[in-house]
Amino acid sequence: MEMDSRPLDALSKARGKKVIAELKNKQSVIGVLRAFDIHINIVLDDAEEWENGELRKKLGNVFVRGDMIVLISPA
Repeated sequence: MEMDSRPLDALSKARGKKVIAELKNKQSVIGVLRAFDIHINIVLDDAEEWENGELRKKLGNVFVRGDMIVLISPA
């Protein structure tokens, strides 16, 4: 497995791909990563809100504050 030299490099590679963002409130948001900044604020397209493994709501285009994110993973 190739190691990225910086954490933001991993996000750069995920841009344009579907990711799962797990949040502090135990919810997950799944969508296509469009943009991010140094604070790990992210913009997702075609986003969906999931809770306890169940789809709660289709959200479309969303902005998620980095301080709410516990982890980001490929979907």
